Amino acid sequence: MPNVAASVSYDYSGAMGTIVLKATDLDGYLTERDKASLVRMDELYEQVTDASRVLSTSQNEQRLAQEKHRLIELYNAMGDEMQTITADEPAIKVYSFQTPPTVHGEASRLIAKLRDVRTQHYEFVYYIQRAYELLFNLAFAEPERHEKNHLIVSTPVTDPVQNYAVHKIPDVDDELENAVMCVMLRGALLPSMIMSKEIEEYTSTGYVTPFALFKIGRDDTKRESNMEYILDLDRSYFDLSELEGKDLIFADPMNATGGSLVTIVKYLQDQGVSPRSVNFFNVISALKGSLRIARAIDNGRIYTLWMDPVLNEKAYILPGLGDAGDRLNGSDADDAPRNMIQLIADYGSNIANLYRSQVAEIARTVLTR
Repeated sequence: MPNVAASVSYDYSGAMGTIVLKATDLDGYLTERDKASLVRMDELYEQVTDASRVLSTSQNEQRLAQEKHRLIELYNAMGDEMQTITADEPAIKVYSFQTPPTVHGEASRLIAKLRDVRTQHYEFVYYIQRAYELLFNLAFAEPERHEKNHLIVSTPVTDPVQNYAVHKIPDVDDELENAVMCVMLRGALLPSMIMSKEIEEYTSTGYVTPFALFKIGRDDTKRESNMEYILDLDRSYFDLSELEGKDLIFADPMNATGGSLVTIVKYLQDQGVSPRSVNFFNVISALKGSLRIARAIDNGRIYTLWMDPVLNEKAYILPGLGDAGDRLNGSDADDAPRNMIQLIADYGSNIANLYRSQVAEIARTVLTR
């Protein structure tokens, strides 16, 4: 539950205007316990920074071995503390905290590949797709939560007759066929298409989610303490009536501060939209961003493959994985940013064909505004 109601400041410019949320508004949601936990995590990460500095500069093998051991102990300590902090937070679901230890290695290897500076663009896209399959399973494929549904499929075998196979899957139609995919533009585009495709494949009816596209960014000239999150309504594409009572799904590889999600959801609520639920799917989420969302959005839930401990002064996740949007999409020239359709075209024919239904829905949303 939020501890105070943060205010949203409106800065109207242009035909529809922009909506601005400030970092100070976000921090108003945090409890004193949250703030103390974040301070403790900052203290631990300062020691990580010291160890990292030695690993980057020392030539002494004994000292390097000592600092590597220290680094391992520090990350174990931070992981244990984050698991304790989130244990009492039903809105925060971390894959490595929620699932059996036997499957943790897969998630850890995925995150390691995504973090690695040597991972190329095509590899990064592949690992992101794998990550979102795991996240989808975390949220929707728990067998004990659902009745069974049966899929009957015809196979390519026709001798002596056409063959059919029966497969039992969790019945998640009611949960998923109320979903709308909400895209926080650019870096969130491909993850949103992946999640929508998973929904299409997992529902017995092949449900293709509607899309709502929001142009939101943060003012990177500012620091984490005074950051502003700017929702550009003129360059967003959504129908408020299609969002009422829906299960809103946001998929963004990185949740640093939680500011973009809170800005959008609070704007929708101010317009009279009452979603049934808000679900946020991240490959990596910072502890601070997760706590802010858990406090700010009553019916919100965060699903994350991995939790990172802190943010730096520029509001980047540490240790993080860099700019996920650029690593997925490539970077744009400042004077010639690509629009949504151009981004999809740049994914290439293989991606476009794989997510054909999602591409059609996105095109309809953009072109029929």
